[in-house]
Amino acid sequence: MKLKLVPLEELNAMNKDTLMEKLGIQYVEIGDDYVVASMPVDHRTKQPMGLLHGGASAALVETVGSLGSLLLINHETHYAVGLEVSANHVGGIQTGEVLAKATLVHGGKTTHLWSIEVREKDTDRLICTGKHTVMVLQKK
Repeated sequence: MKLKLVPLEELNAMNKDTLMEKLGIQYVEIGDDYVVASMPVDHRTKQPMGLLHGGASAALVETVGSLGSLLLINHETHYAVGLEVSANHVGGIQTGEVLAKATLVHGGKTTHLWSIEVREKDTDRLICTGKHTVMVLQKK
């Protein structure tokens, strides 16, 4: 299964007035079987100790996995919803930017499974690893 190549400007425009806009998430790359998004580490995404908030990382994980599924389905006949998201936080970051790459593990008719790595943009250091399961449902 290959992801549909949709202009990034069009995809980023869908984020207006959403959590993705509030967190500063931007889609930056689409490949045949992966999606990459960026998120700043700033006042919007940090916890009180000054580190990237795990919830912000989890939101980024779900965002890139969901976008990947959006690019796999036929929107006229189906829609996709998140079924499960998990995130393991393995590193801390206080400033800068992170990149999340969601890679398709399974692209079935009714479920998609994505493996996601969140890395510090400048150093490529692993910050978070996660997975996202998406259910594909038929429109009625």
